[in-house]
Amino acid sequence: MQQFIIHGVTLDGRRFRPSDWAERLAGVLSPFRPAGYAGGHLTYSPYALPTLIDGVRCVVVDTRLRELEPLAWKFVCEFARDNQLQTSETPDPAV
Repeated sequence: MQQFIIHGVTLDGRRFRPSDWAERLAGVLSPFRPAGYAGGHLTYSPYALPTLIDGVRCVVVDTRLRELEPLAWKFVCEFARDNQLQTSETPDPAV
């Protein structure tokens, strides 16, 4: 599974605020779930999870979201771009 990671650090190295931005972004994406996914309405989508990586708040987005919901994927990418946040991707293990 390939992942797109949005880091809570701007391109010029500043921490992104507010401090709960990752939870807010993941909350917006919570309705997007795989068919048959058992999870209540107060849970995050498995496609977008807030986490800490090396002490930095991040949102890890499963790239399958791009095909599942293209507008949600566009929103995620534009969020990162508009807020000048650092991003990275994990390599696709199938390649």
